[in-house]
Amino acid sequence: MDVPANRSYQAVMATFVQPFGFRAPGRRSVGLWLLAMALLIAAMVIVGGVTRLTGSGLSITQWHPITGIIPPLSDQAWQSEFARYRHIPQYKLENRGMGLVDFRAIYWWEWTHRLLGRLIGFAFLLPLVYFIAVRAIPREGISRLVLLFALGGLQGFVGWWMVESGLEARVSVSQYRLAIHLGVALILFGAILWTALQYLREPHHCRTTPIRSSGSLSGKVAFSFLALVYLQMLLGALVAGLHAGLIYNTWPSMNGHFAPEGAFSRQPWWINIFENPGLVQFDHRMGAYLVAGGAFWLWSRSGKQAGHVRTSANAILAVTALQIMLGIATLLNQAPVALAGLHQATAVALLSAALWHAFELTQDPQAVASA
Repeated sequence: MDVPANRSYQAVMATFVQPFGFRAPGRRSVGLWLLAMALLIAAMVIVGGVTRLTGSGLSITQWHPITGIIPPLSDQAWQSEFARYRHIPQYKLENRGMGLVDFRAIYWWEWTHRLLGRLIGFAFLLPLVYFIAVRAIPREGISRLVLLFALGGLQGFVGWWMVESGLEARVSVSQYRLAIHLGVALILFGAILWTALQYLREPHHCRTTPIRSSGSLSGKVAFSFLALVYLQMLLGALVAGLHAGLIYNTWPSMNGHFAPEGAFSRQPWWINIFENPGLVQFDHRMGAYLVAGGAFWLWSRSGKQAGHVRTSANAILAVTALQIMLGIATLLNQAPVALAGLHQATAVALLSAALWHAFELTQDPQAVASA
């Protein structure tokens, strides 16, 4: 059948699918899909945190991107996995004598973490191909989403690179690689969430311009606050990597002192910032105070704003208050898994609120006022 040249692809598609009760997907469908992807990545970050807290990250000593999706299905397969684990330093120095039942417990955490990564890959790629095929994504927006998919693939390599650091001479993964692994995940999460907001907000077209700061003072502070929360989460990764939450379990002092003893005892002095557990914890504490101050400043500046700007500022203040209370409770109780996991989940929520607030301040003032 001949199609007039001025008819759009979407209109032609609608001619065929509407009689069957279907509607061609639009930008809102793309936005909801990206929002779901952001939630999946947030879940993976949280599961990854629990995997780290339970000491499960080194339980799978090989990386098979395709066949690794199948867990051990027989006693012999479980014994083979356990035998490989018994050859690494973590078992020899920390878990010697562990039985197969306990090994299975840590194995399932790491397997679930890796499974989520694989599922996210499929959940991103297949809808992406579909949305491109039906032209729900504008041509100028395709390259960004393809780049985000590639970044997700890179994250898989970074994860294995991190695990490798704990298989030879260490009983845990390198705190540097742990921070990089988390950092890449958070960049991917933030970029997808920002893009989802763009698709959901624009009623007639999807803006695909890069993330940029608002020219206002509040806008600049909002982006600075977003960067601060990101850095604070990386400091949290260093705390986790060095088991720094298991020392100086008092607050507001550090065992009666403002700063840890021997804060710069290692040489060169700057290595203490990354490898001295006491100083790393101190830096994380100071970062929390800066986050609290920034959250209050943003909230106070948003009093005359309307709609989503004010709502997102309220969310920042509320989540920050909850996060600080959880952080103190986690520290005082020597980082139990449940509290520490909730602390990390709330950090992701705070990053989301900070990104949402920064996003709102980049919108047209009239659109914000009427939102």
